[in-house]
Amino acid sequence: MVHSSILWLTFQVIVCISSKFGVYVLLFLLSFIDFIPFFGLLKQLICDFVKKENIPLEAVKTTGILVGRDTRPSGESLLEAAKEGVSSIVGVVAIDMGILTTPQLHWMVRARNKGMEASELDYFNQLSGSFRCLMDLLPQGNKTNEMHTKLIVDGSNGVGGEKLEILMKMLTGLNMDIRNSGKEGVLNEGVGADYVQKEKVVPCSFGSADVGIRCASLDGDADRLVYFSCLANSNKIDLVDGDKILSLFALFIKEQLRILNEVETEKVEKYHQAHLGVVQTAYANGASTAYLKQLGLEVILTPTGVKYLHEKAAEFDIGIYFEANGHGTILFSEHFIRWLEDRSDKLSLTSKGSEQQKAALRLMAVTKLINQAVGDALSGLLLVEVILQHMGWSIHQWNELYEDLPSRQLKVKVLDRTAVVTANAETVAVKPLGIQEAINAEIAKYPRGRCFIRPSGTEDVIRVYAEAITQEAADDLANSVARLVDQFLGFSSSH
Repeated sequence: MVHSSILWLTFQVIVCISSKFGVYVLLFLLSFIDFIPFFGLLKQLICDFVKKENIPLEAVKTTGILVGRDTRPSGESLLEAAKEGVSSIVGVVAIDMGILTTPQLHWMVRARNKGMEASELDYFNQLSGSFRCLMDLLPQGNKTNEMHTKLIVDGSNGVGGEKLEILMKMLTGLNMDIRNSGKEGVLNEGVGADYVQKEKVVPCSFGSADVGIRCASLDGDADRLVYFSCLANSNKIDLVDGDKILSLFALFIKEQLRILNEVETEKVEKYHQAHLGVVQTAYANGASTAYLKQLGLEVILTPTGVKYLHEKAAEFDIGIYFEANGHGTILFSEHFIRWLEDRSDKLSLTSKGSEQQKAALRLMAVTKLINQAVGDALSGLLLVEVILQHMGWSIHQWNELYEDLPSRQLKVKVLDRTAVVTANAETVAVKPLGIQEAINAEIAKYPRGRCFIRPSGTEDVIRVYAEAITQEAADDLANSVARLVDQFLGFSSSH
């Protein structure tokens, strides 16, 4: 057991090093491993990884490693250390991209690997151009009052606020006020998407004057986004989290696909039916999952972690994934994009100005506006804003798509977290024997009850998530299952 854990950990480290420092490092490690008998299995793991990712090991060219930093004072020295480390590897060149958000750097890596221009200006131009296209395609007659069009953004005192200020100068059609942009204040201290989503209170610089206005919050490196509205006479908020952002995106894309595939006469050929899928983890609120299924969408659950969500979303023509914390994106397959381009070209010749052509153009613009490399708060924010204008919705109308079920999360300290083994995307505990049956018995006591347990990835605790129709019921269910975990695995079970 220990050997297999060390083997897997070592493999993960090598994959991480290779992904950052190029194929030459991978070749070196493969040659070195032959001299260590224990690592024969490790070499096989690496070879399988190389095959799966289609990494060429012959005729390797010079590898470029893109590096960037955020606005923190430590960034400059860390960047120089990274560049020095990269330059010490033969055949590898460090390319300094400057001060960036994390998603910007991911976007640039993807763009370069696809043979596209990949500067920060290219990033801004692609986002602003596709946003402008979607704004030009807004339905005629949509009207929203001034309060509904105004947006106040909490920049988390990080790099995202600074970049959003630059991007805003390239946009029209948005009435945006950016606060906590990093000029004053401390990164993530009483601000940011993580703070807003977990504490459900207004961030610094927001107050009673903002009641009724649509607000959004980025996290420190701008890869997460949540929306909220301030409540009167309170520091509490109405949160619009990643589940609601996913639902908004899914609703819009489903509608555009429906319009695109409308057949006006029986003589017109049936068009490609895109395989649209939504990917969530078990932590997604059950009300969101039920809503998405009511829309007729295919909903898939994966284990917790963006790597699982992203990988599963890539299996669809259009895959949408989000976590409740606001991290997520939309992936479009190359096959679907080629089909969409061809469809758009044909419609421009035969049905120019038709609703079908507009739907095709909207979808094409979304493929460019959304950052398909990783969750990106800046691109996600622009897509939310243009969809709300397309729908003619206020934040309150958006938030009323469904009502979240009350939930509670707890953690229980245990002697050995590996004693819990889960299946079905972490929704069922198969070990220890008997615990799932006991959990099921507790769930049955509560209307719309749902509960699961999973081991922490970092500490000896078991995490408990529970939902029910009232907050009191969710709390009771979580506490009763926590007691079960303690009985089966906690310190009391060792006596």
